Amino acid sequence: MKFSNNYTFYPDNKALEKAVEHYKSLASDDDAKSASADTRVAIADNFIYTRGNFEQHRYSANVFESARETLEASLTEKLRESESEQSRLELAEIHNSLGNILAALGQNLQDADLYNKSIASFNSALEILSQEDSPLDWAATQSNLGTAKQALGRQESDSKLLNSAIDAYTAALLEYTRKETPEEWSVVMFQLGATFYAYGSLLKGNRAFQKSVVAYKNALAELDADLYALELAATHNNRGGVLHHLGESEENPDRLEEAIRSYETALTICMEQQLPFHLAVICRVNKATAQNVLAELTNDVMLAEEVADEFELILECFPHALQPLCVKHCEAQLSKAQSLSSLN
Repeated sequence: MKFSNNYTFYPDNKALEKAVEHYKSLASDDDAKSASADTRVAIADNFIYTRGNFEQHRYSANVFESARETLEASLTEKLRESESEQSRLELAEIHNSLGNILAALGQNLQDADLYNKSIASFNSALEILSQEDSPLDWAATQSNLGTAKQALGRQESDSKLLNSAIDAYTAALLEYTRKETPEEWSVVMFQLGATFYAYGSLLKGNRAFQKSVVAYKNALAELDADLYALELAATHNNRGGVLHHLGESEENPDRLEEAIRSYETALTICMEQQLPFHLAVICRVNKATAQNVLAELTNDVMLAEEVADEFELILECFPHALQPLCVKHCEAQLSKAQSLSSLN
């Protein structure tokens, strides 16, 4: 079946931020300064947090290319051939940082070859690290590997890559636990939710959707609005997206109502925590779209009228916060809601 559109967003990638900081520690003072995040002004960017797991925030546009060159140059033969434990850990760290930088470049350019080089870099790190001797570094690398495979799998609509990403995240959870490493555990659960969702969307699989819902629910267990507002809003919104499509697939009004509640919670968090305004608008669009599906499924003319009013309000009041394709989506949903409401 063809699912209705909904929109997901992605929290900050702490592993990518760590890779940029690693690059800065190796770069000249001038290069390091140009790579520093600019936090003096807020970014007016209606695409921020919607482009994927490796989105760059508040850095100069050429940071990733400079980082790639610096990190590749640091992979010297002397370092590769050293047998000291410190050198081996340093080499693994460089491979991890380089892998995240390459993935970010791959996402920016939609370049599968760069993603594959990223995956190879993470695998090189895993050849050095062992679960027994460096369990947390090993788990972090597995998580990085999973995220690169997930991003490439979504880009290429490759179910094998998505399944392999699930395996990598599952491996990371052998060391990341809710009790000992709650933040890392929550991040991996979030990414598992995203990967199961992509896998289910590709294969039209309700079982994968159900696993996604559970993974997102697990991620919510360690998030609170004060410390992790963006992560919490993203998890509720994205979980709503899974329930939304699961409701369509099952023709199940209860799933759609649960999706609507998840979107509503995400919207509330966005507004109360003053997250970038366009994220709140995305949640409103998602919620209204799910309500439109519910109105059609239940032949609820009154709900369709409410949905038509909501899309009219979104298009009239928030055009500055909508991407062009989202405007077209809202216009199509408005027309659909008006057609259903006219049956009254």
